Amino acid sequence: MPTALPVRARLRYPERFPGDPPLPGGTDAARTLNGPLKLMDSDSTHLRSLRNIGIIAHIDAGKTTTTERILYYTGETHKMGDVDRGNTVTDYLPEERERGITIVAAAITCRWKDVTINIIDTPGHVDFTAEVERSLRVLDGAVVVFSAVEGVQAQSETVWRQASKYEVPRICFINKMDRIGAEFERVWHEIEERLESRPIPLQIPIGAGPEGTMGAFQGIIDLIAMKALYHKTEDLGSTVTVSEIADDMRPDAELWRERMLNQLADFDEIFTDVYMAHLEGGPLAEADILAAVRRAALTGRAQPVLCGSSFKYVGVQELLDAVAAYLPSPLDKPPVVGRHPKKGTETSRKPSPDEPFAALVFKIANDAHGDLAFVRIYSGELKAGTRVYNPGKDKKEICSRLYHIRADDREKVETASTGDIVGVVGLKDSVTGDTLCDASHPILLEQIEFPETVISMSIEPISSADKGKLAETLVALGREDPTFAYKVNEETGQTLISGMGELHLEILKNRMTRDFNLKVHVGRPRVSYRETVKKTVKHVQGTCVRQTGGSGLYAKVTIDLEPETQPKGAPTLHFVNKLKGGVIPNEFIPAIEAGLREEAKSGGRTGFPLVDMKITLVDGDVHDVDSNDLAFRFAASEALRKAVEQSGSVLLEPIMKIEVVTPEEFLGNVTADLSSRRALIDRTYTRGKLMVVDARAPLEKMFGYSTAVRSLSQGRASYTMEPLEYAAAPDSLLESLAMS
Repeated sequence: MPTALPVRARLRYPERFPGDPPLPGGTDAARTLNGPLKLMDSDSTHLRSLRNIGIIAHIDAGKTTTTERILYYTGETHKMGDVDRGNTVTDYLPEERERGITIVAAAITCRWKDVTINIIDTPGHVDFTAEVERSLRVLDGAVVVFSAVEGVQAQSETVWRQASKYEVPRICFINKMDRIGAEFERVWHEIEERLESRPIPLQIPIGAGPEGTMGAFQGIIDLIAMKALYHKTEDLGSTVTVSEIADDMRPDAELWRERMLNQLADFDEIFTDVYMAHLEGGPLAEADILAAVRRAALTGRAQPVLCGSSFKYVGVQELLDAVAAYLPSPLDKPPVVGRHPKKGTETSRKPSPDEPFAALVFKIANDAHGDLAFVRIYSGELKAGTRVYNPGKDKKEICSRLYHIRADDREKVETASTGDIVGVVGLKDSVTGDTLCDASHPILLEQIEFPETVISMSIEPISSADKGKLAETLVALGREDPTFAYKVNEETGQTLISGMGELHLEILKNRMTRDFNLKVHVGRPRVSYRETVKKTVKHVQGTCVRQTGGSGLYAKVTIDLEPETQPKGAPTLHFVNKLKGGVIPNEFIPAIEAGLREEAKSGGRTGFPLVDMKITLVDGDVHDVDSNDLAFRFAASEALRKAVEQSGSVLLEPIMKIEVVTPEEFLGNVTADLSSRRALIDRTYTRGKLMVVDARAPLEKMFGYSTAVRSLSQGRASYTMEPLEYAAAPDSLLESLAMS
């Protein structure tokens, strides 16, 4: 007989966690299906029951809808918001509500049973990938949402790579099982193959597709308990009926359960022994499976897979159970590692309130009350009004006020502890990626890497009286967004702003108008090129000799220049000092390097920055009286300028990775148009009833593509585009830019 269970009564996962001390009386029992959640009575209770997670996905996979359902089921809200109606909690900016997309990562806290969950809902559009990057840097776990129709998409791969870079354990949620074209097994295989991962199925859907169609999506099968779960739509999924699996679904369920158990046995040695004993006739307890799934998930190398439909209220409560059961608490993460800012030695902090304070600033938000810094605390405690140390800038900061963040609302608190994510008001010099710590126990944590900007446009205030206000606005936006840059052309006085894409710059322009009350004119978007050198040149000398009486300037610098591709995230110029015999005193070497880097930044023939070079300092000359830092900066700059002229320039243009999804009848139109844009088509394949084209094309040829692809497909095709690499551009383009 089916049993209806209230949502909050259903929780299945092991009572004990790896590394927990023994429970009083030696009890180490497993929790049953309806068992209550009992956390140990110790100082680590808060940390053990805390989950810092992000919800990440490709655009339109259902992240924000899933977050809305989570907030409702956890009692954080009393009414579910709707993306289409523009009334969701985490999409609170006017621009987000108008467009129906997430632009900035929003943080919010909720409680599920006895577990506190800090959630960050991140954008899915590639132009705002920095929001995902900095969120994953400080999170302990993530829920990756996939559309059961579209499957693994371009941005799915990007966010997966980002999570892998920071070794973030993940749970996969295959959403939209109620849509036409939904296929659980296809998406499961795509997760396995395209993401090169190890998905472990914990659920399978009962049917797929919308109501009223044959085989429509009705519910989910729990492969661990081997029960069917049906969610009542009338009360927004709050009542879940647990029943036996229907006879026609049981063979499928048995096959998927066997797949789950085999994968766990392949991955987990402890479970292998249990499973082998089971195959020989021994028992297999749910607790053994649950513990094995948790161990696998915590490594970050295997991912539990669940399914459902957030829009139809199916599967979100089970997803919350899985977050509590399988994703790590701060205590499950290794100590955070950094280095001593002055000694350079490696040092670490355990996740404990008793350790010295250490935290990372991962986001700056600007509003009417000043900058609000989002801070993840890795160790120690932080109290309002205390002074902390920024070792990267060697400055003290005052944390005037602390807040728990709830999207665009704040709740003032006096103390924050290890594992917490809080808002801090009062920081003057700290920006995204900066470390805050105890001055007597300094530690410098790894910074956050962000991609380079690929597109820019000119901007100027309509009124000359607003020039000062424009400068202040650009500074404020630059503090908020590490992928936004601006510079003023000294010759023309023109201000250029740079970002990750056309949408990114459009949003920034709208924010200037809406949030900062600034009216501006903007130019057409243009590509941010780079330059490098063609060949190696040896012994190129730069001089700075100005001796006309009194204190003069004297310096001679000789360099070798060669092309050398630098690793991602490394400085674009590799400087090597090979001077012998103290030809130039060591005190002038920093000035020489600074002069070289300034010259590279100011650009080559086209004025775009020079990158991917190795410069070796091989000789020079010094004067006892007239040599100084300024002279050596000038000489180094001239040496590089002359070396680039001798070597010859290569223009590098940003190449974009493109995925176009189109009905088959428009495939010819799409591929022909891409070829006309200098695109290289990597592959074409089917995804359900649609065709997918993976291609690479120069950004310069992709402006306005959204309009073009709609026209080519009668509005039925969609596409995504993200920066892939910089590659050599045609020589004709270099010549035209050099002449302009």
